[in-house]
Amino acid sequence: MHITEKDFGKNYHLITIENEAGFHLSVTDLGARIVSLGREMELILGFDSAEEYLAKDAFIGASIGRTAGRIEAGRFTLEGQSYQVMTDPLNGHSLHGGQPGFETKKWDYTIEDGEKEASIIFTTVSPDGEHGFPGNLNVEVRYTLTQENVWRLTTKGVSDQTTLFNPTNHVYFNLTGDVTQSIDNHQLWVNSADFAPLRQDSIPTGEKATLAGTPFDFQTPKNLASVFTSDFEQKNQFNGIDHPFFLKENDLNTPAAKLVSPDGTVEVVVSTDASSVVIFTANFGDNAPEMRGKKLADHGGITFETQIAPGAEQYPAFGSIKLAANEPFETTTEFKINLKEANKHGN
Repeated sequence: MHITEKDFGKNYHLITIENEAGFHLSVTDLGARIVSLGREMELILGFDSAEEYLAKDAFIGASIGRTAGRIEAGRFTLEGQSYQVMTDPLNGHSLHGGQPGFETKKWDYTIEDGEKEASIIFTTVSPDGEHGFPGNLNVEVRYTLTQENVWRLTTKGVSDQTTLFNPTNHVYFNLTGDVTQSIDNHQLWVNSADFAPLRQDSIPTGEKATLAGTPFDFQTPKNLASVFTSDFEQKNQFNGIDHPFFLKENDLNTPAAKLVSPDGTVEVVVSTDASSVVIFTANFGDNAPEMRGKKLADHGGITFETQIAPGAEQYPAFGSIKLAANEPFETTTEFKINLKEANKHGN
């Protein structure tokens, strides 16, 4: 494994792992984020400098926490005590644990190099009372690249007080390598039969609704264009998908989702021990940023934000994001990238 470090601007660093096949993973200590992934073609969305992330969109590729998604009105109760955490002034709900959050922290990091895989281990502390959350929370995010083109993401946490913790990673994939192209013709499969419908303000209604018969049903692989051209009410509210999908199985030996490029040469297989995945289809409309010299298309990327479904703090059926004092938390997601040679003869 070949590892390099270089300046990423504003005193942040870019660390790149490259395996023997020439496949690379680049990450930065700004938000413990993924910046680049691929071999000859870029497979994810990202920017070329720390300045751009801070100016354009600090969530892209970042570690998200303390709590991914939204908490209604920023209020919750733990062990009989009520808490009010920071809310987004635009909608009055807590978003991704409050800003500035994990996505703009400067994380400490160490490097572990091995013959079969290499890792960058990021660590930070979210102090007691940050954005209103109880407990000093120690967090570790480990990015690993293997010789088999597996990007493994492991997040750990431990708090000295009972708190809420529901981290994720905000990576966006576009398997065309061209951010001006939408993901319409990407084929998606998701191992999910139920999803969480959302209100217009993005708060879950609390129900687990069947996917069968809806455009959001990806239990049989299909192109994402089938969603964008539909008249499904949940799609219309958000100009695409921005919803939690409850996984039928949650173990690293069972795929949770598969995404295939339009030409069939790139496949990403997602596996996770999390109980749900929030899929967001970059519904930015005309407000998408310029990225690596090109204007990002509407629906120019897709996320697989593995986590416990947002809303769990008020809907027990979604799972629990309560982290007891001094109880270790750990979750792992793997992205296996399969690369195939293009068929130049078209047969």
